[in-house]
Amino acid sequence: MSDTTSAIRTGSPFLQRRSGFSRLILALLGLGICTLANQRALAQQPEVPATETAAKANAALIKNAYDAFSRGDIPGAMAAFAEDIFWHVPGRGPLSHDYRGRAEVLGFFGHFMELSHGTFRLQVDDVLAKGDRVVVFCTESAQRGGRSWSAPQVHVWTLKAGKATVFWEYEGDQQGDDEFWSSNG
Repeated sequence: MSDTTSAIRTGSPFLQRRSGFSRLILALLGLGICTLANQRALAQQPEVPATETAAKANAALIKNAYDAFSRGDIPGAMAAFAEDIFWHVPGRGPLSHDYRGRAEVLGFFGHFMELSHGTFRLQVDDVLAKGDRVVVFCTESAQRGGRSWSAPQVHVWTLKAGKATVFWEYEGDQQGDDEFWSSNG
């Protein structure tokens, strides 16, 4: 048996140090290979477009505004609106109007709460978003003059720079809505 073979078997200090060094090198190489593999995997994954990220943020902003409104936190809901928001309510009833700015929208909120004696409720059924547009499917309900009313609605929002700039309402039963809000309460 040669001296070299016996040194390997007995584990000379030089070879033990070299063996530890080799393990360190192999570990670092393994880490480097894993990092490269991870970078390749990430490069192959499609990036989330900025518009998709913005859409999610816009949907969350609007959903939070509805949640705030439902809790009675009107300032919290209004915080999502641009100062110069344009708010469209269709029809021929007492609430039908184009409102401009936060002050007019706040007045609109006060008007339907007054007409319904505070019974107005809004339930969000679904929220869809794409880019700067958010669409909310909801159900509105209220009581007035001994009558109950409930109707599906579609609310379409446009957002810019993290604020709602346009609100457009599409009523599920325009004639029924106009009659309910126009009746003596």
